[in-house]
Amino acid sequence: MSNLPLPILVTGGAGYIGSHACKALAAAGYSPIAYDNLVNGHPWAVRWGPLEHGDILDRARLDAVLRKYRPAAVMHFAAFAYVGESMADPGKYYRNNVAGTLTLLEAMRDQGIDKLVFSSTCATYGVPEQVPIGEQHPQRPINPYGASKWMVERMLADFGSAHGLRAIALRYFNAAGADPDGELGEVHDPETHLIPLVLDAASGRLPTVTVYGDDYPTPDGTCVRDYIHVTDLAHAHLLALRALQAGAETTAYNLGNGKGFSVREVIDCAQRVTARSVPVETGPRRIGDPPQLVGDAVRIREALGWLPAYADLEMIIETAWRWSQRAAG
Repeated sequence: MSNLPLPILVTGGAGYIGSHACKALAAAGYSPIAYDNLVNGHPWAVRWGPLEHGDILDRARLDAVLRKYRPAAVMHFAAFAYVGESMADPGKYYRNNVAGTLTLLEAMRDQGIDKLVFSSTCATYGVPEQVPIGEQHPQRPINPYGASKWMVERMLADFGSAHGLRAIALRYFNAAGADPDGELGEVHDPETHLIPLVLDAASGRLPTVTVYGDDYPTPDGTCVRDYIHVTDLAHAHLLALRALQAGAETTAYNLGNGKGFSVREVIDCAQRVTARSVPVETGPRRIGDPPQLVGDAVRIREALGWLPAYADLEMIIETAWRWSQRAAG
C-alpha cells in the first residue's frame, strides 16, 4: 500500500476560503491540488500543493487534471459570489455556478470520483422566517447567487440517486478573518465584505465605510450578521471530507457561530482592535438585505464535532487586521 498523501482536488483553491482549506488539508496529511481559473484567485495563495490553471466549464481540462492526480474526493469552492452582481448579470452566475458545477460533476462521475464537499451558502434560505436559521428552514433564495447554490444542492442529491455521489453541502454565513499564522487573508476586487472595508477605513485606504440602512428592526437599526472565521470554515470542510471517507451519506450543514453582530457592533469592535477611528457614512438600504441572518450550527457540532476556535468577534477582527497591515506593508 502507498503511504503517499491522499490527493484532494480543490476547485477555487487559489481563492480566499479555498486556499485556507488547502492549508488545512496539507496539515492533516492530504495533498491538495488547487484548480483555479485565477479570475478571482491568487497564485501566491497556493502554497501547499500544485496549482492547476483551469476553469470548471472546461471539461477537457478537468478530465486531464482528474486523470493526472486521481483525487480521492473534491472540495468545490469555485463560484462567483457577489449578490449585487448576480442581480445585474444572472447569466454569469447560472453559467459558472450551475453549468460549471454540472461539468465538474459529470467529469467526476466519468472518472469514478464519488465524494464531494460543497461550498454552499445561507443565501439559499432567502429571507428568514425565524432566527437562528436551522437546516430545515425552507430554501427560498431571493437572488441569482443564492438560487445558483440551491440548484447545485439539488444536483448533488440527483447525482447521488443516479450515480452514487455522496456530498456534504456546507451552508455558511459570513466568512471573515484571516489565517492566524499570517500566511493567507482576504483579497477581493472589488471588496464587498464588511470587515475588510471597515479595516480599510480605519487604515485610511478608504475615506469612509458606508452603513447601508440604519432603520432596520434590530437593536441599533443596522443589519445583524453571523461571522465565522475562515480557519473554522476550513476545519469544517476537513471534518466533512473525513465523514465522507468514513461512509457518511449526502447531507447539508450550517456553519455559523449562532450569534449575530450588527454593522455598528463590527465597527465599534474594529475601532477597539485597531485603536483607530473608523469614519462612517449612512446610505440607503440595499435591496435584498434581510435585517438578521444568524445560523444554527448545532447539527454539525453534534454530528462531526465541529466547534469554532475563533468564535469571538474581536479575535476574528484581530486576525483580519494583522493581515490587512501586512498586505499593505
